Amino acid sequence: MDLDAYVAEHGAEWRRLEQLTGRRKLDAAEVDELVSLYQRAATHLSALRSRAPEPALVGRLSHLVLAARARITGRPRPSWAAVGRFLLADLPAALYRAWPWWCAVATGFSALTGFLIWFVAGHPDTAAAFIGAEAARQLVDSGFAGYYTEFTAPTFAFHLWTHNAWLAAQCLAAGVLVVPVFWLLWQNALNIGVVGGVMISYGRADVFFGMITPHGLLELTGIHVAAGVGLRTAWAWIAPPAQLTRGRAVAEAGRSAIVVAAGLVGLFAVSALLEAFVTPAPLPVAVRVGIGATVWLAFLAYALILGRRAVRAGRGT
Repeated sequence: MDLDAYVAEHGAEWRRLEQLTGRRKLDAAEVDELVSLYQRAATHLSALRSRAPEPALVGRLSHLVLAARARITGRPRPSWAAVGRFLLADLPAALYRAWPWWCAVATGFSALTGFLIWFVAGHPDTAAAFIGAEAARQLVDSGFAGYYTEFTAPTFAFHLWTHNAWLAAQCLAAGVLVVPVFWLLWQNALNIGVVGGVMISYGRADVFFGMITPHGLLELTGIHVAAGVGLRTAWAWIAPPAQLTRGRAVAEAGRSAIVVAAGLVGLFAVSALLEAFVTPAPLPVAVRVGIGATVWLAFLAYALILGRRAVRAGRGT
């Protein structure tokens, strides 16, 4: 095949196809012309690939054919209706179906953390064993409160968002293995228990609870949800429902976990904003805690009330 002659013969058609593909609006005649030129260009591309596979020309024509196909079939556009279904039906339904799991995780985590706080507060020497006496004094004097103002609020919020989202992703992904989820929960409970116990033992319980509550209610609930959904996936593999095969049960639990994972991205964005902007704000403690509690209760209503309605309507897995 003489490539120069082939290009000279069909180049005008390709240029016209490119022109039509790039237009925002086409009339009926131009649409017919676009379809005809697309079919010819696809034939030309097939001939070039089989007879004279010149990489540059084949690549150019492949791109043109793909662009023309997308123009004919229509480019996918975001659907606000789909976004609405996800936020008002799919996500709350997935959260509601898993609520026994994440509520159980929340109960166990809270009990363990409370015990650790009580134990460390009652035995100050244990704090020295965990972090050292000097570090404990520094934590009480400035370290704990200073953590929330060390960076600018936007930078701090972004760091918190990515950190918590990554932690939740680990819980969801490792849920089927069970042990990693409990290890991650233990690490978080130990961290809160030691810090809280140290602050209380030095008489700074007001500072600890006043600063951790505004964002901690929502943030920790997000972690509990991720862990609970991850463990629910593991249970679907260990003891699938009688009417489902093990593979089908895991697949359905996995699809639900993906929906929850997408929703947790938004939840952790909100908790990061609370921690970066509300927790260190020069507001009365009652106001800061009230803001955090209101957002937390709104999430629970979203997951449990709206979720129950969505499940009754047949949404979710």
